[in-house]
Amino acid sequence: METLLETGHATIDRVAGDMGLSRQTLYRRLKEEGVTFEELLDKLRHRLALRYLREERMSVKAASYRLGFSEPAAFSRAFKRWTGNSPRAAVA
Repeated sequence: METLLETGHATIDRVAGDMGLSRQTLYRRLKEEGVTFEELLDKLRHRLALRYLREERMSVKAASYRLGFSEPAAFSRAFKRWTGNSPRAAVA
């Protein structure tokens, strides 16, 4: 999923296809584990955002596009939801 984020193709259909599964099978398996595709995607973006900003010192704009957000403002809103802080506060 990580490699698909930047391209904007991190969808359940694409991931299922890459795994050789149908969309329904992947959905069912995730449900058995008590998680949704959207939750997994959100957790991955959160983890990567922290790494990009703190460890790799990536700019907010670069991180937002690398994580597949359409614009930095959308990334900033998601980051604030995850951490309670702005992305800029994470690198300070």
